[in-house]
Amino acid sequence: MKKIEAIIKPFKLDEVREAMSEVGITGLTVTEVKGFGRQKGHTELYRGAEYVVDFLPKIKVEIVLGDDLVDQAVEAIIKAAQTGKIGDGKIFVSSVEQVVRIRTGETDEAAI
Repeated sequence: MKKIEAIIKPFKLDEVREAMSEVGITGLTVTEVKGFGRQKGHTELYRGAEYVVDFLPKIKVEIVLGDDLVDQAVEAIIKAAQTGKIGDGKIFVSSVEQVVRIRTGETDEAAI
């Protein structure tokens, strides 16, 4: 089993969710996060005063799935979230040792 964590632009969330549905992934977790990479933030004007916004709003999508779907899911996220501009985000894939569904006690693949 693998866990995919994708950091994407907020306005791309619906497209990523639809892409996951097309691949056959039915569950995901979404968190509003803030951060920066090469984008390094930007300056904004508020009531005539300029200020620096260091941390930009992003969305973190987390998905746990079987090894057989990882490549399809990563490709679907890339196609759905890509704008071609700086700040499109990152995808992290890591191994998951155990999953337990709290309600039924099912474990591993059955719990996904």
